[in-house]
Amino acid sequence: MKKAILYINQFFGQIGGEEQAGIEPQIHEGLVGPAMEYAKNLDAEITHTVICGDNYMGTNTEKAVETILGMLEGKEMDIFLAGPAFQAGRYGVACGTICKAVKERFGVPVVTSMNVENPGVEMFKKEMYILKGGNIAAKMRKDVKAVVDIANKILNGEEIGSADEEGYFPRGIRRQVWRKDGKPASERMVEMLVKKLNGEPFETELPMPKLDRVPIAPAVKDLTKARIALVTTGGIVPVDNPDHIQSASATRWGRYDISSMDALKGGEFKTIHAGFDPAAADADPNVITPIDALKVLEKEGVYGSLHPYFYSTVGTGTTEAEASRMAKEMIPYFQEDNVDAVIMVST
Repeated sequence: MKKAILYINQFFGQIGGEEQAGIEPQIHEGLVGPAMEYAKNLDAEITHTVICGDNYMGTNTEKAVETILGMLEGKEMDIFLAGPAFQAGRYGVACGTICKAVKERFGVPVVTSMNVENPGVEMFKKEMYILKGGNIAAKMRKDVKAVVDIANKILNGEEIGSADEEGYFPRGIRRQVWRKDGKPASERMVEMLVKKLNGEPFETELPMPKLDRVPIAPAVKDLTKARIALVTTGGIVPVDNPDHIQSASATRWGRYDISSMDALKGGEFKTIHAGFDPAAADADPNVITPIDALKVLEKEGVYGSLHPYFYSTVGTGTTEAEASRMAKEMIPYFQEDNVDAVIMVST
């Protein structure tokens, strides 16, 4: 019988919740958590279940991946499965990360499942089959079934249909197929046009991407009276990272009091951003989040006043959906303090 191995996080591994998100990778023989649901219909035996804490994978990615790959060395494996990850951002990124690494190291097919809002989808959908999953764990059975259906086709050497047919996210791969109805493109185009003119539903064969266009904000009328706030995607946080913001593919943000500070101090603040060398920012966090310069300009009367908090997250790998959600969560704080303008600091 063919063999499979499953990857899950600490919660579904029945170790614990957020308090256990920092656990290092471990491997168990047999079925743990969702593996039992997979085993009901999978055409392969799940021989091992790999478990790793979401925070550990997010903050020690290279070490975690190498540890897990070491655990898998010498083990028989015809397919590698992960998740489902639902809408959990850290979990989705972890599933995508380890699936990609396993595929590259061992050359075996990999399959996982995520909700459309999971940042892991945009990061990894071109690398593997990611089934379109639910947003909460209550969708577990349905999501597992979808993964099993396509996994069984792979295991049995059956042809995998299109993304729409199979329910996975499009991978950007085009291949020619012969239509069963033999209808030429000219006829299909005219049929769609007639339906559109008559207000009837139709399905395009070339969907166009929907761009989120944000209108340009009006200029600040009087800078000398303006209340200014600072937001950074450079990952500047207190050294203990109290909000557990991820170093990439962030789904969290933090709000930090600067009302009694003239500058950010190294040793008290640092960057957790994984996209650049942190040495300069750790030594002087103001090079990323220029509180020192803003305080000087405030005293000189260049602008009215500085909002007493700065807001921080990490931009690298973060999806538009997550960025939009985080912004909407920040906005009420700006409105409450009558902020007139926000400076978005680049890295």
